[in-house]
Amino acid sequence: MGKRLIVNTALMTSASLLMRCIAMGFQGYLSAKIGAAGIGLYQLVMSVELLASTFAISGIRFAVTRLVSEELGLGRSGGVHGAMLRSALYALCFGSAAMLLLTRFAEPIGFLWIGDARTVLSLRVLAFGLPCLALSSVLSGYFTACGRIWKPSLVHLIEQCAVVAFVAFFLERAGEGDIEQSCAAVCAGVTAADILSLCLMLCFYVHDRRRYGERNGESFCLTSRMLSVALPLAVSAYARSALSTLEHLLVPRGFRKSGLSADAALAGYGIIQGMAMPVLGFPSVLLSSLAENVIPELTNAQVRGETRRIRREVKTLLGMSLLFSLATATALFVFADVIANALFSSAEAGKYIRLLAPLVPAMYVDMVVDGCLKGLGQQVWSMGINILDAGLGVLLVYTLLPVGALDAYIGIIYFNELLNLTLSCARLRRAVTSRARPARESWR
Repeated sequence: MGKRLIVNTALMTSASLLMRCIAMGFQGYLSAKIGAAGIGLYQLVMSVELLASTFAISGIRFAVTRLVSEELGLGRSGGVHGAMLRSALYALCFGSAAMLLLTRFAEPIGFLWIGDARTVLSLRVLAFGLPCLALSSVLSGYFTACGRIWKPSLVHLIEQCAVVAFVAFFLERAGEGDIEQSCAAVCAGVTAADILSLCLMLCFYVHDRRRYGERNGESFCLTSRMLSVALPLAVSAYARSALSTLEHLLVPRGFRKSGLSADAALAGYGIIQGMAMPVLGFPSVLLSSLAENVIPELTNAQVRGETRRIRREVKTLLGMSLLFSLATATALFVFADVIANALFSSAEAGKYIRLLAPLVPAMYVDMVVDGCLKGLGQQVWSMGINILDAGLGVLLVYTLLPVGALDAYIGIIYFNELLNLTLSCARLRRAVTSRARPARESWR
């Protein structure tokens, strides 16, 4: 692997590890403050917010990384300014539209989709952070492509600390035992941190863009190239996020149909999605950093036609991810109860951490495979696999949860993750064994 990839991965890993530590401690604070049912309600709100943020971003983050990497890889640094201007306008349009739609339809979503009126206020609060999230994605994609990953990493670290401070501030002013007000307070803290993050990211970008002072460099088809990457990704992401959101909304309903009460259904969902899954994802910080930073590296190699370098780096990354994930899975399985008691004081959370620990290698390797596919221009295939995964998830949740409840949900998680990994690895093998294609002549 290249020196820049190693350095950037180390920087991102350090920052992400610290952020994950803060997030895990904060998750424990929230579980004590608002309870398992409150965590479950918040997870439902965030599943809708995921769909709204997907529309706000609409594929632009990866499009910026790809476009800027191509310009720099072909020695056309003057095209960076034009690429960023077009991307910012794109993000502003979609982010503002997402905010207006979520604000306008918060009540129908809360009453009809989620089936809980207590989520309406939280959805409206989160809507105001969507334009900021979209613009921040553009700037983050730029810094990833340029190899100055420490800047967004620092901003995200400050943002994570700000979330803790803002949420604690708002929660102190929420009604004691009022799940609706507590959930809205958490969402208000998240929105405030999103606004702060954008302000900091803009400050870094204004200073950094002096490196590319030539604004009239010879670049071709910037708008069409941006749209050719962003729009297919956006459409695919819409479908996947819609299916994923639907799946998450169906889970508590399926639990209720199996005989659980409304609060017990929220609590069960909250334990798995709000406690066990974050613990399983916590050690993946190293691999998520690799997956993020490998995109511009593989893109640069691809536009130069460096087939051997691509094969070598992909093989090294997959080997590292497999070894790391096996060690992590073993540790989580052995220490599940200790971790759950320390973070959540919940024996139930420890049970599900242990049940899901064997799935860690598939989850982690799939993360790196996805990054490699994006770096090699296979993002549409990657999203297609994710859409299939999400669609099957919806079908399985709808049919199996009323019968098997929590045990069925665990089985569905296993099936979906293993299917996704199998299909993604098959596509990556085909992409790597085929000849790397240089950038198209029309772009030169």
